[in-house]
Amino acid sequence: MKKILVVDDEPAIVSAIAYAMRREGYEVETAGDGEEALSKTNTFRPNVLVLDVMMPKLSGYDVCRRLEDRDDIGIILLTVKNDIVDKIVGLELGADDYMTKPFEIRELLARVKALLRRLEKNTSEVKGEQIEYGLLRVHPDRRSAELGGEQLELTPKEFDLLLLLLSHPQRVYMREELLEQVWEMDYAGGTRTVDIHIQRLRKKLGEPYQNILQTVYGVGYKAVPAGSYP
Repeated sequence: MKKILVVDDEPAIVSAIAYAMRREGYEVETAGDGEEALSKTNTFRPNVLVLDVMMPKLSGYDVCRRLEDRDDIGIILLTVKNDIVDKIVGLELGADDYMTKPFEIRELLARVKALLRRLEKNTSEVKGEQIEYGLLRVHPDRRSAELGGEQLELTPKEFDLLLLLLSHPQRVYMREELLEQVWEMDYAGGTRTVDIHIQRLRKKLGEPYQNILQTVYGVGYKAVPAGSYP
């Protein structure tokens, strides 16, 4: 479950955003000022920080300046200002996106999802080392996979799906989440397409490697740990 920290000194805004995020299945924490934001960021370790700029104690800009070890945290700044200089300042301080109040909650949700996809993709690319499951080798940099020294003939989406699951063993992905991250929200085929691609991957992997991809009934799919295949 992805974690979102919502920070704003206006309780009504915090409540509305938190409610919408929880309905989307995110784990949500909230804060009402910059100091609390820093404290909760260090303890909660959110995937995305939705951060108001104009706040008491510390501004959103100050929070950005003081955050440590935030390579894996995405930041969306919220402000009443619409000046290009303010946007540039925020982005230069490490923010990933910027929204001006008032805004549509649906647009904020879409931006959070897009940011999570980018962060996930960047993590996979940075960790570009070879993934090994016994005789199965996956090469992110070459976008290729081989089993027992023989190349697996995978479609681009099959490869992306396999790479995503193997890069995060034991993490359970909902079908909708896989659609968003692998098909990037522009695929209208429904969740059944995820099941079909998993079936094809299992067939190409064969015994016993097809068991790497496990079904979590009523939820989605996950990969077993690499150590399961010596």
